[in-house]
Amino acid sequence: MTTPPVPPPGCPAHGSGQRIPLDTPEFAADPQAFYRYMHQLGPTAPVTIAPGVEATLVTDYSAALELLQDPSTFRKDSRRWRALNEGRINPGSPVLPLLAYRPNCMFTDGAEHLRLREAITGSFAQVSNSRLSQITQRAALFLINQFSARGSADLVNDYAKQLPLFVFNELFGCPAEIGDRVLFGISGMFDGVNAEQANQVLVQAVGELVALKRAQPGDDITSHLMRHPAELTDDELVHTLVLLLGAGGEPERNLIGNAFYTMLTDEHYVRNGQFDKALDDTLWRNPPMSNYAPHYPVADTDVAGDKVHAGELVLVSFGAANTALADRGANTRGHLAWSAGPHSCPSKEPARLIALTALETLFSELPDVELAVPADSLAWRPGPFNRALASLPIRFGAVKPRPAAQPKRPEPQRDQAQPTATNRPATPEAPRGKTGRGGWSGFLSWWKGE
Repeated sequence: MTTPPVPPPGCPAHGSGQRIPLDTPEFAADPQAFYRYMHQLGPTAPVTIAPGVEATLVTDYSAALELLQDPSTFRKDSRRWRALNEGRINPGSPVLPLLAYRPNCMFTDGAEHLRLREAITGSFAQVSNSRLSQITQRAALFLINQFSARGSADLVNDYAKQLPLFVFNELFGCPAEIGDRVLFGISGMFDGVNAEQANQVLVQAVGELVALKRAQPGDDITSHLMRHPAELTDDELVHTLVLLLGAGGEPERNLIGNAFYTMLTDEHYVRNGQFDKALDDTLWRNPPMSNYAPHYPVADTDVAGDKVHAGELVLVSFGAANTALADRGANTRGHLAWSAGPHSCPSKEPARLIALTALETLFSELPDVELAVPADSLAWRPGPFNRALASLPIRFGAVKPRPAAQPKRPEPQRDQAQPTATNRPATPEAPRGKTGRGGWSGFLSWWKGE
C-alpha cells in the first residue's frame, strides 16, 4: 500500500483539495519541506499566494520547461486572468501590483512582446561590462563606508537591499529627488505593505524621469530606450522602467543576500575565492524569485497530465523545479532561476555581473567577515514569490571608511524642463548615513565629495 504524502508542519493542506499557502512564515522558513510534499502530489500543486488569490504551481522541472517554451498555449497577458475579470480578486491585494497587466514585455505576447523586449536588450547592450562593474563597485564602496568603522552590519538591509537600486538609478539617469522615491516605491511594492501606495509612488516617480529624459536625453538606459527603433510610447516607457527597476531591485537584492548566505555558511567558497560557484549554487538552491512566471492558458489544457483551465493563474516554482533536478545530480547552469523560453530574463548577464561585483567588493574590503549569529537562527521573509532573508548580521574587523573619488562627470542640473514636486505622494524619510542625507541623495552627495 502506498503511503499518502504528509504535509510539512504548519501546512494546513491536510485533506484532499486543500490549497497550500505560499505566503506564510512556515513556508518561508522551510520551503524545501513544502516542495518535497508538492513533488509527491504530481507535476503541479494547488496553492494560494495571498488571501483569496488561488493559483496552480508547476513544480516539476520538465513540465515547467515545457510550459515556459509554449507561448501559444500559455500566455503572459494578465488581462486573461479569469478570477480578476470576475471580480474575485481584492483590488487591494498585496500581490496585484506584481500580477496586474502593464504595457511592457512581461505582460505581452507575440510580436508586441518581441518589440518591447528588443528595446530592453538593445538598450542594455549600450552599457559595457566595465562601466557596469565600475558603477557597482562605486555604489558598493559607498554602502560599505556607512558601516565599515562599526565592525558589524546587516548585509541584507545595509548592503544587498540598497546596492542594486543605487546601480540602476545611475544606469537609468535618476536625479536624487526622483531616485529616492524610486527606492521607496520598489521596496514597498515587494514588501507587500501598502503595496498599492508604493506602486503609485513608483509609477509617478518613473513618469517624472521619462518627462525629464524627453527634455534632457543623456547617455543612460532611459534615453537609449527612447531612441530605440521600437518607438516606445511614454506609457510603455514608464512601465518598462517599472519592470526593469523592479527586477533590478527585489530579485537582485535577494540574489546578493542569498549568495552571501551561501558563502558565509560554507567557508570553502571564500577560502577558495569561488564567487562564481557560490552564485551558481545559490541560483540552484535559493533562487531569488522562487515562485513566479505568471501564465494564463488560452483554453482548458493540461500540464504534464494535470488539468488547468482557460484563464487560470498558473505559476512556475523555480525553487521546486530546481530542487527536483539538482536532487537527480544535475551540475550545470541548467537551473530555471532566470526562467526560460521567450520570456526568460532579458538582462541576466548584467544581473549576474552586479551580484558578482557586490560579493567581490565586500570581501575585498572586509576579508574577515563572518556571521554574527548561528545560521539556523536567521529568519526568511514571508512572501509567495521571493526567497529572501529578513536580515544577515555579520561582524568583522573595523576599517576606516574610504574617501570618495572624484566623479567623472557632473550631475545634471535642474532646470525649467524638469518636473516639479507638486502633488507628489508623501513618502517616509530615507534612513540617514554618515553623509547626513539618505538614500540615493546620500550616495550622490558622497560621490561628489559634499
